[in-house]
Amino acid sequence: MRSLVVLGSTGSIGTQTLEVVRARPGTFAVTGLAAGSNWALAVEQAREFGPRWLALSDAEAAERARAALPRSVEVLSGAHAAVELCERAEYELAVHGMVGARGLAPSRAVLERGRKLALANKESLVVAGQELMALARSRGGRILPVDSELCAIFQCLGGDDVSRVRRVLLTASGGPFRDSRPDELARMGPDDALRHPTWTMGRRISVGSATLMNKALEVLEVHHLFGLERARIEVLIHRQSVVHSMVEFVDGSVLAQLGPPDMKGPLHYCMHHPERVDAPLRGFDFELFARLTFEPVDPALFPSLALGFRAIEQGGDSGAVLNAADEVAVEAFLKRRIRFTDIERINRLALERRPARTGGIDALLASDRDARALALAEIDRISPPAAR
Repeated sequence: MRSLVVLGSTGSIGTQTLEVVRARPGTFAVTGLAAGSNWALAVEQAREFGPRWLALSDAEAAERARAALPRSVEVLSGAHAAVELCERAEYELAVHGMVGARGLAPSRAVLERGRKLALANKESLVVAGQELMALARSRGGRILPVDSELCAIFQCLGGDDVSRVRRVLLTASGGPFRDSRPDELARMGPDDALRHPTWTMGRRISVGSATLMNKALEVLEVHHLFGLERARIEVLIHRQSVVHSMVEFVDGSVLAQLGPPDMKGPLHYCMHHPERVDAPLRGFDFELFARLTFEPVDPALFPSLALGFRAIEQGGDSGAVLNAADEVAVEAFLKRRIRFTDIERINRLALERRPARTGGIDALLASDRDARALALAEIDRISPPAAR
């Protein structure tokens, strides 16, 4: 049996990970689960899968879980509970579905132990991709990308040297505003932005799909994970979300990875890697695959995409700054404090004023904090707290 821990077990990625575990009894042993405040679901999962460890970042939730579970399950609590779980549990693979920059510390803890990290937390690579890749190499760990687009590139490369790659083509659905006019965007509210046409996702990534900031961050992930420079990364609008990404090699051959828009596909692949194992997942479908279209990205409609390429060029703490500002801006938008178009403007402002720190992960986290403060100050200027 392959032992694993699930970080963010009560979220979308975590629950789908456990569906993959449930589908193949006897294949995986769940040794640890980490979640936030949803203690009731975490307890239900612990009772079903029998982990040795349960980590909850919310102290009150941890107390409730501790009272509801047998003593054979050790419940960890607090902001660093997930990191403690990664440091103490026995596992071969960690599936990481936590959201936000807080997911960086658990990623580092997994790689420091030389374990495999099935990574859906895009912020880890965006904030500290260079540092995490170096850590994986030095400790013998490995990052397996769960994001459907990065997983597609990983599969298309098949271990090929990136010197043979002419370019990678990241696909984007275009989100709910792909047929809008740029002058309409300022009127779009949270309900509009969360209405994704093809995927069911969390709130932040749904807004990121509407701004195309999620693709800007993926550009940074591709840069770090595969060692590709800006000139060899392109983004296309692909409305059907069937072609998850493509790799064009130097001889002109193009390999694409296709499948229905279902995160269980990339999860199943990464959890069983390097084997390919039978799954009840849908493959080729005439109706779904009948029409596949590709369009260029309209920079006037999606100005956020350019910020990802700018961050590659600037390097250093630019990814940490861009991600931090976006987390804060999206939260403010969802609370209706700022307009949709303010998200890109705040992110651009943070990137222009970044502190350009050097010195490893601690310095990157300091830049993260500064970018959050700058974004909050700009949000307060737009929408003063007393006026709300």
